[in-house]
Amino acid sequence: MAASTAVLVHIDEDVGNDDQTAAGTESSPYKTLVYAFLQQPPSTPDIHYLTRKSVTGPVNEGEDPSVRLEWKPATKSALKKATNLYEQRKKKAAKEKELASREKEESEKRKLVLEEAKKVVIKEDESLPKPLKIRLNETDPAKIKLRPSDGGDTPGTRVRVVGRVHRLRSQKDMMFVTLSDGYGLLQCIFSGDLVKTYDAMTLTLETSIAIHGEMRAVPPKNHAYDDRELHADFFTIIGRAAGDKEAITTRVAPDSDPHTLYDNRHLVLRGETSSSIIKVRAATLRAFRKVFEEKGMLEVTPPSMVQTQVEGGSTLFEFDYYGEKAYLTQSSQLYLETCLPSLGDVFCVCPSFRAEKSLTRRHLSEYTHVEAELDFISFTDLLDHLEDMICRVIDTVLSEPLIARYVKELNPNFTPPSRPFRRMKYAEAIEWLREHEILNEEGKPHTFGDDIAEAAERKMTDILNVPIFLTHFPVEIKAFYMKKDPEDLRVTESVDVLMPGVGEIVGGSMRMEDWDELMAAYKREGMDPSPYYWYTDQRKYGTSPHGGYGIGLERFLAWMCARYTVRECSLYPRFTGRCIP
Repeated sequence: MAASTAVLVHIDEDVGNDDQTAAGTESSPYKTLVYAFLQQPPSTPDIHYLTRKSVTGPVNEGEDPSVRLEWKPATKSALKKATNLYEQRKKKAAKEKELASREKEESEKRKLVLEEAKKVVIKEDESLPKPLKIRLNETDPAKIKLRPSDGGDTPGTRVRVVGRVHRLRSQKDMMFVTLSDGYGLLQCIFSGDLVKTYDAMTLTLETSIAIHGEMRAVPPKNHAYDDRELHADFFTIIGRAAGDKEAITTRVAPDSDPHTLYDNRHLVLRGETSSSIIKVRAATLRAFRKVFEEKGMLEVTPPSMVQTQVEGGSTLFEFDYYGEKAYLTQSSQLYLETCLPSLGDVFCVCPSFRAEKSLTRRHLSEYTHVEAELDFISFTDLLDHLEDMICRVIDTVLSEPLIARYVKELNPNFTPPSRPFRRMKYAEAIEWLREHEILNEEGKPHTFGDDIAEAAERKMTDILNVPIFLTHFPVEIKAFYMKKDPEDLRVTESVDVLMPGVGEIVGGSMRMEDWDELMAAYKREGMDPSPYYWYTDQRKYGTSPHGGYGIGLERFLAWMCARYTVRECSLYPRFTGRCIP
């Protein structure tokens, strides 16, 4: 045992502590040798490290377990390993100390610079022309003139723009601010006293700001939005945005996990990708309405609170409606059918709700449903209408230059579908899947009657790589109201429109027009027909051959914009486990 003047440091690997509560004594040992080194370094004169495992230490057969309580000198191998780790930590600590010292020094310097910057006060030059307030997407040359990039004598229009700092880049005597106002982007250049002000030196992303200055053409070989830039002569801060740890780039970093991004969806929407998708979404809705109206169809607004089901009871959101059971609508189809006799062909753009506990990338609990019903048509008419509708909507969307640019940026490989779409019956699809050895969900070859799963459907669509009208599904796997094919009563006059990369985006069918057939369908599905009296009445009072379809807007957009999940195509997506913000 060491002499009484020796420094004894105790390490118990079982019950010791590597924190401030430990002192390295017998009664308060450290847990690891490395931590002991850090607290009482090996360079200490006459220091000895004693170790034990008081709970799990080895005990020889027949030996008293109390031997675990004996303190023994640390082994050479343990000391060597601890020394290596200790040296590494010392170097790391030294670097961290040096970095902290440097950061402190830089922080002190910056404080002094900022104090000096507060003394720089800018005022608007009243001798300059009064600025014209414009939005960032305004480019009319009759209204906004650009000074030539060679610095010619023709002055550019002096403007006032407001927006938020979207990007920020500083050089020694200049600062480049990309401004965003929701309508467009504009590069603004600060120089001279402007960059020496406190507001400029502390400018952060997403700060809202007003900038005055002259519009100029961008020099050759340089690049800027709309080939123009604003040379600022005055600016004011409207609302500062948080920086440092609360900066938007920290809250919604590119490598953030999806959960964090959905929690901060309100900030994600400020990004170019998300905002572009929402703008394409708006243009797509405009296009649908435009084409529907060109086809002479009337928009109606069916209720969202209902007491009937359309797509099966297992996916209904139920709620109490003044003491009665009611549901959020799965589809407005039944109500659209009631409009046909008096309003002609109709459509609606409304939310639909499905209580599917599904976390696939193409399902939402709430989605925008574009639905239509057409009267006095055949199944062939329905398919022709759908094909024309999809193609014309795409053409209409792409006819807007700005929206076409967004689509190109989001999906560089997108090309409008060519007509005619491939038409494939369900039975042919089953045979195709068997030939290509694509198995069903049970790992077996597909057979007639299988509900083709999403994975198999998508694989087939991606391999064929063309839009597909998949038609004539078996009665058993489709909704009760779908009309049977008169030439094959096993199947319905139904269609799913499949697109490469996303799968099904449209579901449609001819509807049962015969009263007896509809009543038999209620019975087959075990449904009480009485709540559907208003729907059944359509077969009583001048029935007609009619059909319709529903388009999931988010799926349509996911296809057009090449998005991995439909969630990216919703402003605030709702899916299993997500109802905020």
